[in-house]
Amino acid sequence: MINNMTSIIRSTQGGCWGSDRLRLRLYGSVFDLAVMPLIDRVESLQGVIRKVKRIEAMGQTGRSNYVDVTKFPKAGTSKLSTDEMPEAPTAPSTYNEKMLANYVPVYVMLPLGVISNDNVFEDQPKMEKQLKELRAAGVDGVMVDVWWGIVESKGPKQYDWSAYRSLFALVQECGLKLQAIMSFHRCGGNVGDEVTIPLPQWVLDIGETDPDIFYTNRKGNRNKEYLTIGVDNQPLFHGRTAVQLYSDNMKSFRQHMSDFIEAGLIIDIEVGLGPAGELRYPSYTGTQGWVFPGIGEFQCYDKYLEAEFKEAATGAGHPEWGLPDNAGEYNDTPGSTEFFGLNGTYMTEKGKFFLTWYSNKLLNHGDEILDEANRAFLGCKLKLAAKVAGIHWWYKSPSHAAELTSGYYNLKDRDGYRPIARMLSRHYAIFNFTCLEMRDSEQRADAKCGPQELVQQVLSGGWREEVEVAGENALSRYDSNGYNQMLLNARPNGISREGLPKQIMYGVTYLRLSDELLKDKNFKIFKTFVKKMHTDQDYCADLGMYNHQIGPLERSKPKLVMEDLLEATKPMEPFPWGEETDMKVDDFDGVLANLIRKLFSLFK
Repeated sequence: MINNMTSIIRSTQGGCWGSDRLRLRLYGSVFDLAVMPLIDRVESLQGVIRKVKRIEAMGQTGRSNYVDVTKFPKAGTSKLSTDEMPEAPTAPSTYNEKMLANYVPVYVMLPLGVISNDNVFEDQPKMEKQLKELRAAGVDGVMVDVWWGIVESKGPKQYDWSAYRSLFALVQECGLKLQAIMSFHRCGGNVGDEVTIPLPQWVLDIGETDPDIFYTNRKGNRNKEYLTIGVDNQPLFHGRTAVQLYSDNMKSFRQHMSDFIEAGLIIDIEVGLGPAGELRYPSYTGTQGWVFPGIGEFQCYDKYLEAEFKEAATGAGHPEWGLPDNAGEYNDTPGSTEFFGLNGTYMTEKGKFFLTWYSNKLLNHGDEILDEANRAFLGCKLKLAAKVAGIHWWYKSPSHAAELTSGYYNLKDRDGYRPIARMLSRHYAIFNFTCLEMRDSEQRADAKCGPQELVQQVLSGGWREEVEVAGENALSRYDSNGYNQMLLNARPNGISREGLPKQIMYGVTYLRLSDELLKDKNFKIFKTFVKKMHTDQDYCADLGMYNHQIGPLERSKPKLVMEDLLEATKPMEPFPWGEETDMKVDDFDGVLANLIRKLFSLFK
C-alpha cells in the first residue's frame, strides 16, 4: 500500500554540534516530509513508523554525521537509543565565520512590571531563574522599560534608580546584554498592557489645572498616556519644558548607570517618543473605546497644537483653515468618513496641508528628543534607538486611514516612513519596527491589513537610508509560523555563505518573557528560533565577531532641512523578499498533524 523507506539523519550545520537536529523523511510515491526539529516521539503512522526516541546531541564537530536505519519491519527494531551516539566533545565553541556574518542577536522583553509601582524589584529569585533559562537558551540579552512614572515619582528631579540598579546587576550577573527603554509614557490601555504605571503624579497634578498638556481628540477627551508634543517647548513643569523633562531624566540615568555602561552591559538606549514608547500619536487607545480595526482619531485638539496649526495655516495664506472636523471617530471605517473616503479631504490641498503639518510635528518631536539623548549619552559605547508602530490595518485601502491618524503620512504615492529613517540617521540611531511576526493571511479580510507589505516597505526604507534596522513582534506568539515570519524578515533573502547579507536586521526583540513562554513545548520551539536567528551558530558574546562592534557615540549630524526630509517621501519599490525563510523552525506537532491528515485522506 505504501512502500516507503524511513531514514533518520542526524546532521550538523556550520560546524556546531549545538545545532544538531533530526530529520525524518518518508520517501515514496506519496510524501516527502519536511525537516523537523528534535523529535520526542512518532507513534502509529499507519504502521510505517512505530517509535523514535528522543535523541539530543550536544557538543562540537566540524563534519556531518549520519546514522541510517533502512527499514523498520518490526516495532521492536525501530528503536535508536542515545547509547549509539558518539560522546559529545567538550571543546569550547568555535564558529563558521562566514555563517557568523548572518548572526542576528535575539533579545527578550522583560515583564512590564518587573519593577513595581513602589519602585521595588520584586521576586528576584524568580527573575534570576528565568534570566538563567534565557541565557542557557542562547539569548543575547534582554530589554526593559525604565519607567519615568517610577523613577521620578517623588517630585521634580527626585530620581530613584535603586531598584533598576538591582535589576541591571542581576542581568549582568546572568551574562546577558541590556537594552534600556526610556519610557516616558504611561503603561496601561494598550494591547498587552498587564499593569498600570501612570506618569509621575506631580505631572498629572499640573494637568489638573491645565488639561491641555495631554493629547486631545476633537470631542475634547484627554489622553494621559503621554504629554502632547504641543508642550515640548512650553515651560509648564516647574519652569521646565517637556523636552527638558526627558533630557534631565536621561542625563540622570547616565550618571547613575555609568558603571553598567562602561562595563558594556547596556548596549542601546531606546528613547520613548510617544504612547507605548513609539514615535506616533495616541490615535487608537482602548481606554477611549477604540477596538481593532477602527481607523482611530487625530490627536491635535489641545490648545497648544491648535494654536500652532492656526499659525502655520495663516502663514500659508489660509487663515480660514481649521483642524479636521470630518475624519470620523475611533471605530469608523475609512469609507464612512468624508475625510478618508473616496475622493476624500485627504486628497485636497487643505487635507494635504494638514497631514504634512501633522506628520512633520511628529518628525520634529522625535528629532529634538533624540538630539537631547545624543547629548546625554555622547561618548558612551552604546547606540540610540527609536520605535515605530506597525499600523498594518487599512494599509491596503487607498487612504491608509489608521496610519494617517497615527502621524504616518503614508500613501501609495508618498512614503511616510523613509523620512523617519532619514531623521534617525542624523543621530546614528537604530530604526526599531514592530509586527514582524504577522502575515496577511492571518488578518481580517475586511480590515484590508497588509503587515507583510508594510514590513517590507519600512525595512527597505531603513536600509536605503543606511540606518540599522531592528524589530520585534507585536503580539506574543509561540508557534512556528510566527517565528518563521520573523526569521524571514530578519534575512529577507536568506543567509549568505560568502559573508554579510545585503539585507539583514540588526537585532530582534521577542515580546515577551512570561511563564507561558517558558512552558516546555513553547520554550523548546523558542530555543530553536534563537538558534536559527544565530544561523545555527552557538551564542556569541563578542559583538565584533558579527559586525556589531560599538564605538563611542558621536555627536549628531547637522539638523536636516525640511526639504531633505520631504525628498525622502518619494516612493520606491521595496527590496525583493523571499517566500519563506531558509532557516526554518518546524513545530513537530503541527507537521505530524498534517502528515496524519494526509495519510487518512488516502483511505477516503
